Order: sequence, then structure tokens, then C-alpha cells
Amino acid sequence: MSKICQITGKRAMVGNNVSHANNKTKRRFNVNLFTKKFFIPSSNEWITLKVSNHGLRTINKVGVEEAVTRAKYKGFLK
Repeated sequence: MSKICQITGKRAMVGNNVSHANNKTKRRFNVNLFTKKFFIPSSNEWITLKVSNHGLRTINKVGVEEAVTRAKYKGFLK
């Protein structure tokens, strides 16, 4: 599975390693992803999500049900 946050849609970025001699080589900036299980009280079930640190903060702020609803609306979660 790809390295994409299912709540925020964050994905890996591409940039350069720059040496002291100003040589540039390609590198990837990966997302800080976690595989977490969350309990949905309305449907009385557990779901497993791959979320970034920013996604965890969003879930803590608005709640897991609202965060999943927003992610489905934006197309990050199927």
C-alpha cells in the first residue's frame, strides 16, 4: 500500500540533497505515518487507518467520526 495519509491526503515529496560543494541529488521526504486502530462508537466497530501525525491531531480535535466523514468527502478514504 502507498505511503499516503488516509485522513489528510499527505504523501511523499521529492527534493534535493545539497552537499557542501552544492552538488544536488534527488531524495524523498516521506510522511510520518502510523497504522492505528480507532473505535467508531456509532457503528460499534473498529477501523484501521494509516494516518500521519497531522492526521492524528485532526482526529483528536474533531473526533474520529467527523475526520472519517471529511476524508470520504475529499476522496482520501474509500
